[in-house]
Amino acid sequence: MWASVVTICGIKFMRCRPLLLPRISPSLFSMDRSNTSSFSSFAHSTKSGGRGRGLDMRSDRESTRGRGGGGDGSGKDKIDALGRLLTRILRHMASELNLNMRSDGYVKLQDLLKLNLKTFANIPLRSHTVDDIREAVRKDNKQRFSLLEENGELFIRANQGHTVTVVETESLLKPILSAEEVPVCVHGTYKTNLESILASGLKRMKRLHVHFSCGLPTDGEVISGMRRNVNVLIFLDVNKALNDGMKLYMSDNKVILTEGFDGVVAVKYFQKIESWPNRQPIPF
Repeated sequence: MWASVVTICGIKFMRCRPLLLPRISPSLFSMDRSNTSSFSSFAHSTKSGGRGRGLDMRSDRESTRGRGGGGDGSGKDKIDALGRLLTRILRHMASELNLNMRSDGYVKLQDLLKLNLKTFANIPLRSHTVDDIREAVRKDNKQRFSLLEENGELFIRANQGHTVTVVETESLLKPILSAEEVPVCVHGTYKTNLESILASGLKRMKRLHVHFSCGLPTDGEVISGMRRNVNVLIFLDVNKALNDGMKLYMSDNKVILTEGFDGVVAVKYFQKIESWPNRQPIPF
């Protein structure tokens, strides 16, 4: 503010005007974040993904709300957030992060712990220990991970759900050779997806496989392969699929997987479709 005095008809007046200062760009006060990994913002996103939705893993998936993340970075939140980050790295990000992943999906645990990333609880991955990893693996309710010790060195992998192409199906999974091995083979989905599925079949999208469960959502032994809130069940005719040369596999956490033919399981391999949970038949 500045002021001046003017005289009009012998009377003095004081005139005030605001003083305008140049705007200072907020960028002058920003901190240099050049050392932060480009994946950091991805790891902090509030959505997680799944079923071949690229990296929109809402479910993932994914649906991960309630597994922790955020919070104060302690206790259960700390381990849950670590597990969520491990899932994304081991299923989808190994190549981008230059992790040396084997054809069976395993990476060295020490290589993983060297990554300059933060978990969803805002804790640096480097600050976690091998025991933290073991606890995350043990507590994962869908048994998404396996640990392997070779020559005194510890390895970890995601059991299924990969989009990284370095993983080879035959190395990762156990082949299913007869329909008797899987009395139930069912894919859970939603009514909103059914029209598209009936038009073009079940697609693996950007994942390596189409996923099926070995039981219904309420079956106690079913730990993975289907979300609890699905409202449509598509049953696979396993015998017909195998007879036609479709390759089916079982993961360590009992998820049934297939590449179908050219990434698609055609409608002709559907045994039946039912609504869930009332289990009414849906014609197709």
